[in-house]
Amino acid sequence: MGKAGVAVIRISGPDALKVWKSIIKTAAQRLPDPWKFQRCKIVHPERQEVLDDGLAVFFKSPKSFTSEDVVELHIHSGRAIISSVLNALSALSFCRPAEAGEFTRRAFQGGRLDLTQVEGLKDLIDAETETQRRIALQAAGGASRAQFEHLRSEIIHCLAMVEALIDFGEGEDLEEGVFEQEPKHFSCTKQSRPTLKMVEGLAQFFSSAGGGNYIGGLPLIVADTAGLRATDDLVESIGIERAKSMVQASDLSLCVLSLPEIYESSYFHIPSSSKDLITPETCFLLNKSDLLQTQPSDIQIQSALGKNAWIASLETGHRTFEFLSSFTEMLKQRYDTSDAQGTTTPLITHARHRTHLTSASQFIASFLQYSSEDIVLGAEELRYAAQAVGKISGIIDVEDVLDAVFRDFCIGK
Repeated sequence: MGKAGVAVIRISGPDALKVWKSIIKTAAQRLPDPWKFQRCKIVHPERQEVLDDGLAVFFKSPKSFTSEDVVELHIHSGRAIISSVLNALSALSFCRPAEAGEFTRRAFQGGRLDLTQVEGLKDLIDAETETQRRIALQAAGGASRAQFEHLRSEIIHCLAMVEALIDFGEGEDLEEGVFEQEPKHFSCTKQSRPTLKMVEGLAQFFSSAGGGNYIGGLPLIVADTAGLRATDDLVESIGIERAKSMVQASDLSLCVLSLPEIYESSYFHIPSSSKDLITPETCFLLNKSDLLQTQPSDIQIQSALGKNAWIASLETGHRTFEFLSSFTEMLKQRYDTSDAQGTTTPLITHARHRTHLTSASQFIASFLQYSSEDIVLGAEELRYAAQAVGKISGIIDVEDVLDAVFRDFCIGK
């Protein structure tokens, strides 16, 4: 990234207007109209030296990012200019530098954002792929918040019916089956690290062909088993066993085989060292197609190995683009979260969400095990479930997780 033309300095708090009066000089020489940019000169509060010529805007509480009074200075982005303006602000006794993530934390504490939106904002800043951008933008916009609030309201609705039954007897039927589907409302992934692990072949090829370990906007952890074979060497055997464990633990395996070695007389011979690792989900790339004068047809290959099987020559490039395009499309169909209209399903993007939802699911399962004689104990399980879901958005006391959420933000946020 190159240099920017404009730098933005944000001042938030009850004394924001005092900052305006101290360092901002406009032609009108009066208090600012909220939410309107004004041409101004930035001056040092003590020396009255002009530091820069720029724009300033005042956001009146509560209609600001932090819900407090906010002043923003839009100045030229030269390092000397930024440094001089920050030094001028430091000369004010009622103004101090912000801590990392403090503006966003104040937005949370002021009710402008919930924790899922805060995390979505951080994920949006960190997004490196189109898929990550879409998911983060939805979370920052409140899509995840709406889903979690709906889930929590369903639990509270059931809790209200249970408590009514406790208070007024058995005259009302207790609605059943409300929660069986709740744990399925969200797809599970972790965006804080790459979402797809893939092993067995082509690690270096994908890194170079995809411009980094990304294919179709999906981040990959790519590992190469470097070949599997029978061996009497102890050290090599240990390495092979580790490689097999990686294949079994991966989300997707791509088995790369030499076409001339496995294809003969219209029959495919899969090496015994690989057979135990092949599942119906395994993908195949039959390499070195340039070494065969008569190649099998796509119908023959897919009939023998499944629809996710391709031939190519990584040496000459023969059908390599076709393989990459088909493989990318297959990955998108399996792992992309957007539908035909480009709408992205809200995801569980943080381990914290998964932990609280798992707890809520366990409390709900416990509630469903209680008989009508134990309905009071069952109500407690529902209350715990509602609290667990509430912790995701920060509806209840979440002081123990705030530092972990905000500490990774940059100073300007």
